Amino acid sequence: MMRDVTDRDFDYVVAQARMPVLVEFWKPGCGSCRALMRELEKLESDVSGRVLILKMNVEENFQIPAELDVSSLPVLALYREGEFERFIGGLGTREEILKHLPLE
Repeated sequence: MMRDVTDRDFDYVVAQARMPVLVEFWKPGCGSCRALMRELEKLESDVSGRVLILKMNVEENFQIPAELDVSSLPVLALYREGEFERFIGGLGTREEILKHLPLE
């Protein structure tokens, strides 16, 4: 199951990760967000140990989404070596998301 991350622990978790980090920004009541979350949960076992997948509820956390200027949901953000790299389209299947991940 995907781990929740908050404004408070976000920087620490991302900086300490020894692999790329994929974060879904979502909010309760967003059907597309839930659909994407299900796809990411399927993807987790495929990328275990190679990509850390996290989720952040934007109704409870404001700082990180504001810093990234998140304006539509759902959205996926990719981090490498603790730094924001890019957004990945917010909708898609497990297979489509997998194509955008830096798997080494």
